[in-house]
Amino acid sequence: MTVVDDQAAPPPAGPPPRVLDLGLRVAGAIVVVVAGVVTGVLELLLATVRVGGYLVGVSALLAVGANIVLSWFAYEAVGRRWAVALPAVPWFALMAVAAVRTSEGDLLLAGDNWVGLAMIVAGAMTFAVMGFRQILAPTPNLGG
Repeated sequence: MTVVDDQAAPPPAGPPPRVLDLGLRVAGAIVVVVAGVVTGVLELLLATVRVGGYLVGVSALLAVGANIVLSWFAYEAVGRRWAVALPAVPWFALMAVAAVRTSEGDLLLAGDNWVGLAMIVAGAMTFAVMGFRQILAPTPNLGG
């Protein structure tokens, strides 16, 4: 008489339930959208950083690095190729709002700030390249 004979084998591991999978994808999409806004605000704040009285391009470098990571994470979290638009749309909207002068005359991103202009160009090109790479990527073979 053994105890092992009486125990049932655990059920085989399978894919997560559809509701859980959908919930995780939606949560990932929300995280990516919020991260797009947060990195955009951080890049705008760093666009005016000066060292020794000269503008430094740390904001443009951050835009490239952050947008690569956001694009990659968006695809991984949501599982769809169009997910690169989730961080890109709020980022572009934030940059557009920052470049418009308010009725009081305030301006977050001036046209004479080369770092701000480089940040917008570099960030936009990064999202464009990452989106283009997703379009050209081969379809994964799920059949095994």
